[in-house]
Amino acid sequence: MPTAARLFSAVALAILAFIVSGQVMPLMPEGTDFGMFTYVNMAVGAVMGWVVVGKRAGRGLIPGITNGMTGTLAMMFWCLCIYGAYEMFSRAMDRRYDDPFESVMAIFELGFDYASMIFVQNIIVTLLIGGVLAGLAAEYAAKRFR
Repeated sequence: MPTAARLFSAVALAILAFIVSGQVMPLMPEGTDFGMFTYVNMAVGAVMGWVVVGKRAGRGLIPGITNGMTGTLAMMFWCLCIYGAYEMFSRAMDRRYDDPFESVMAIFELGFDYASMIFVQNIIVTLLIGGVLAGLAAEYAAKRFR
């Protein structure tokens, strides 16, 4: 059911994904083709805001803050899984894996490699502040627009 809290949190996490995407791009190797990178991240952020944060809004200030942090962590998890899977499929087309289990495990290994590259101080601070603000925006919308 669409609510203002879901809309506010979806927009807040999409904006957070846009900001963090801009911070991640300089950290990647030279010549990386980003293509739809920012748009995919914003879509994942909007979905996580709608499904994770907006669904649980209206329970109070502190639960709202932790709710926003949960949505931010879910957004980061799914973005890392998506890019790990994309890289795995690219490598699988080059026949780098011997069996299906090895390729599935590569998704998580690649996601972890990406996480170790992008988790630097400015991105962590941006994610923390953005998660708190997303949770507070959802709480505001849940209380204000009933």
